Amino acid sequence: MENRCPWCGNDPLYVAYHDNEWGVPCHDERTLFEFIVLEGAQAGLSWITVLRKRENYRAALDNFDVQRIARYDATDVARLMANAGIIRNRLKIESTIANARAVCALHEAGRTLDEVLWQFVDGRSITNRWQTLAQVPAKTPVAEAMSKELKRLGFRFVGPTVMYSHMQATGMVNDHLLSCARHAELGG
Repeated sequence: MENRCPWCGNDPLYVAYHDNEWGVPCHDERTLFEFIVLEGAQAGLSWITVLRKRENYRAALDNFDVQRIARYDATDVARLMANAGIIRNRLKIESTIANARAVCALHEAGRTLDEVLWQFVDGRSITNRWQTLAQVPAKTPVAEAMSKELKRLGFRFVGPTVMYSHMQATGMVNDHLLSCARHAELGG
């Protein structure tokens, strides 16, 4: 692909993420949870740092199985804090466990994470028409409302900026630049 969003640069991992995942509508519960964890882990860091640790996260967190993670205890927190393959921030690790428990509570109530998240965009991807990276917002009123609802449901590390990044990653918004081939490929 010749025309890509400039943020992915030339790193093969970043390019593959851009070309195959970023902005693709996702309704898979595990993947939606994975991106909540990874976007929360990114707070204060670069996305490429988290992307390079993604496989380590999958191994350390039982492939993002919310049922298993919801049962983690202090021993698991200590194990994760000792794992150099992930970001060893206690608050972020503890939020992962809390968020798994929140997803389990949704499931027990007969709801899905997919329903909760996608309701904010009426179940359809929003296609933006940005020409430059400077035009792409860090958060939106929709991300703010989503953040507020997730916090009400017991989620942590889900501020509006984190949730807008989640929306971009999981295709709730198509924020590929107009000059990027993926913009049109994803329905822009």
